[in-house]
Amino acid sequence: MIRPFKGMSPQIDPSAFIADTAVVIGDVTIGPESSIWYNVVARGDVNFIRIGARSNIQDLSMLHVTHKKHADDPGAPLVIGDDVTVGHSVTLHGCTIGNGAFIGMQAMVMDKAVVGEGALVGARALVTEGTVIPPHTLWVGAPAKYKRDLTPDEIAWLKRSAGNYVRYSREYLEEDADR
Repeated sequence: MIRPFKGMSPQIDPSAFIADTAVVIGDVTIGPESSIWYNVVARGDVNFIRIGARSNIQDLSMLHVTHKKHADDPGAPLVIGDDVTVGHSVTLHGCTIGNGAFIGMQAMVMDKAVVGEGALVGARALVTEGTVIPPHTLWVGAPAKYKRDLTPDEIAWLKRSAGNYVRYSREYLEEDADR
């Protein structure tokens, strides 16, 4: 379902893949070749969501934001960069995810947290409010803690991960076109 809210309609690049059971509401922008998979909810109702190019939001993930409390308060929008992989059942709430980052399955990243470029947040990690994760590092646990810097091989793997999901989404779009 793609639905406007309070006069704001989702802006979805024509090359993006949106699964038919995904819910995209309000002030949401989805960039080229990005993919929103089955049963994902992206609710840009009280602030905005921006998803860059070639990013993938995998099945059952929840994307939401925090409202502005007063005129000078920006609240907590959700900004996801380019080439980001968001694993299954992830919750992203009013945070910033840098280009090329990887968020593991069932992780939660809370308001005003920042995940740096090419960082990896492990499965089931809890990134608490306002945490700043440096680029190219691995964070695990609840609450998430620094584990180590990523190796060059791991950094290269993260870059391939987003590309795999671009390929998967193209296959789904081709199959849909053939119906």
